[in-house]
Order: sequence, then structure tokens, then C-alpha cells
Amino acid sequence: MSAPALAPADNSTNPPGPTGDRAMGSAGPTGPPVQPGGPTNLTVLLIEDDPAGSLNVPELLDSAGKPIRVRTARNLTEAQRLLTDDVNCILLDLALPAPARPTDTDTEAADGPDDELAVLKHVLEMAPRHAVLALTDSGDAERGTEAVRVGAQDYLFRDEVDGRLLSRAIRYAVERKRSDTAERRLSESKLRAQENARLERGLLPTPLLEGSSLRFAARYRPGRSRALLGGDFYDTVRTPDGTVHVMIGDVCGHGPDEAALGVELRIAWRALTFAGLCGDELLSTLQRVLEHERESDEIFATLCTVDIAPDGRRAGLCLAGHPSPLIARHGRGGRPTPPAELLPYDNGGPALGLLPNARWPRTQIELGAAWSLMLYTDGLIEGRIGQGKERLGQDGMVRMVRRQLAEGLRGEDLLRAAVNEVRDLNGGELTDDVAVLMLDREG
Repeated sequence: MSAPALAPADNSTNPPGPTGDRAMGSAGPTGPPVQPGGPTNLTVLLIEDDPAGSLNVPELLDSAGKPIRVRTARNLTEAQRLLTDDVNCILLDLALPAPARPTDTDTEAADGPDDELAVLKHVLEMAPRHAVLALTDSGDAERGTEAVRVGAQDYLFRDEVDGRLLSRAIRYAVERKRSDTAERRLSESKLRAQENARLERGLLPTPLLEGSSLRFAARYRPGRSRALLGGDFYDTVRTPDGTVHVMIGDVCGHGPDEAALGVELRIAWRALTFAGLCGDELLSTLQRVLEHERESDEIFATLCTVDIAPDGRRAGLCLAGHPSPLIARHGRGGRPTPPAELLPYDNGGPALGLLPNARWPRTQIELGAAWSLMLYTDGLIEGRIGQGKERLGQDGMVRMVRRQLAEGLRGEDLLRAAVNEVRDLNGGELTDDVAVLMLDREG
């Protein structure tokens, strides 16, 4: 195919702007000028190394017939300066000299196609979100194919390109890059969903309450700023002696590392509980697990554990820097008597990981014949009230739950209403994760 050579437009009649832009609306020396049809939809950055300016860019039009704007860079340093967010495609001359790199006396540079594509690899690292169209010599299809394998969207022979073919190749490269990006994001989204499912199974397990008359309910809502679960975790198990053990905790920070640490602590708690540990002995062991598994000494975790006696009337409470549970004791007709209140919290210990030789006293609690016990993380009480800086706090949460209990809400319905109301009071999604669970016993 005979076609005009690629060359820049005559800058004497169409001078580039301050940034090297030029809207390509000329059909070449033998064709009439093309009138621009309005602002162009595409911008191309041409990176070529021909100081004589013999590389000629023919007429380029987008799919709407509007001229494509072209910027020209003579080297990678200039290209990096011109590579702004409005650039859609990079037209790269593979004959451009490779960027200088530090020499390693202990390692010999490898010969072969990888070295020949060093400039392409540099551009791909410099512009990972941009489409790249490679230009190579005719007859060097192997190099062009290798360029596509490395990451370019397509390749063309420099001496076999006309304006129509180049325009179409640019549009194709841009659309292919968009498609690749969308496919990658979809794949990443699926991987995040799978990761969420794995973390959720580890952080928020199914309770093991076979043989118990207690009813269990739980709710979890992730904070608005994260795709992954945070560090909130809980568990509930019944040991062979009939004691029901319940726990809720929160690893400081947010992200996969904190979530993974929460899973480790939750699993360790379950194993230690079945091994017969409780109270201070159990929490001391969990602190050693945390100290060995955390990424830095600044990581800590709050924890609340409750062990309920087989008769359901008494319990032991241990707090490690965690908010105290709320209890509602029910009288005749299921009405709270007295109103819902917080369990004692004056005898709690520090969060796990703060003090090397800490102790966590176990407080004996009288539950009564019929009751509802709610455990929660601080995300439930740290939301704001309206537009001001005031937060709900534990007192506000107690008032809210008292009202919801008076309205006859119980179990899952009460937890759903509580989390939704806290979100509404905050004026939108909460910043922190919220985990809340409830155990109910009927008299």
C-alpha cells in the first residue's frame, strides 16, 4: 500500500500552542483543509525522535468527524511534561532511544526483544492509564507483536499508515484500553467480594449455641470509606458444661491487615474458650497472640467477654478497653424492669496490646430470669447527632434502646432499628464499622 510518510504539520501555518498541541485538520499538501467540527474528543501524544521533523502525521479525525488534537514530544522527559489527564492515547515510536538506567556491574544487560522494548516499558510505567499505540518499521511485525504482549494496545508500520487507518487505530486503542480497564476493575471487584466473604466468615461466624435456649441476633455495617471489612469481630459458643460464652472486639485501624488480625483473635478466643480458659487467663493469652501477630507495637484491640452460667441467671464480665454491654431485664409481659442500663464498667482493664503485664478482673453479674443483653463496638456510639460535633455516646444509645424496647422491638428487629437510627442521626453512612449482637432469654 502506497501512503504518504508520517510527518508533522507545517508549523509555519499551524504553530503548536504553548503545550505543543495542534489540532490535526489538514489533509496534507494535496487535499483541502478540513474545517474543525467543534472541540475535539480525543487528544494524542506523539513521542518520536526525529529532529528533522520528517515524521508526518496525516489528517486525524475522531468517530464524530472532529479533528484529533496531537501533541509532539521529542523525548521521554518532554513527554512526561505533556502527559496531562486529557491525553487519551500515546503514539510511541519504538525507534526512540531507551531511557538511561543505572549500570549494575554485577549484572549484564540481557540482549533480545525485551531490551528493544525498554522505551515502551518506561512509557507504560509512566502512563498506566493511557492507551498506547506502537509505531515500528515495516517488516518488523515480530517487534510489534512483542509490544502488544508487553502492554501496548496495538502496533502499526510507520511507512504504511494513512490518516484514515491511523485515526481508526487510535480510536480502537482508546476503546480497547477502556475495555481492559473496565475488565480489570470488574475482576478486582470480584476479588474484593471474595475477600470480603472470606473475612466475613472469619470475623462474623455462625454462633455455636446448640442445646441453649438463648436466642442470638447480630448486625454488621461496614464504614463508608472501605470496601473491605474492618477490624470488628465477634463470636458466641456454648461449651459442654452448658456455659454460653460471648465476645465482641475491635482491632484499631481499618483494612485487610486489621481484619486478618481480628480473624486470628476471634479464632484464638474460640479455641481457648473450648480449652476451658476464661477471664483474665484467657485475655492474657489473647494479648500474647496479638503481640506476636500484629505488624507494629502501636496496634491494639479492645474486647468484651461475657460467660453466662448454664442456668442463664448469672454471668461473668471482662472488659479490655471496650464499651460495657447493655442489659434489659424483663418483667411480666416482657416489659423492661428496670429500664435498660449499662453493665458495670469501673472494674475493666486496658485494651489488649497496651500494657505488657495488664490484668482483667472478672465482674460477677446477676442477670435475672428474663433479659436481653446487647454487645456492640464503638462505631454504634461514635456517630454524630445532626450537623454539629455532638456524638450519640453511650447515654444517647441507652435512651434510644429504651425507647425501642418500649415499642416492642426485640432481637434482630431491634438491632436493625438501632443501626438504622444511628445512621440517620449521623446524616448518612457512619465513618467507622458497626458490629452489634444480642442474646435474649425468656423467663
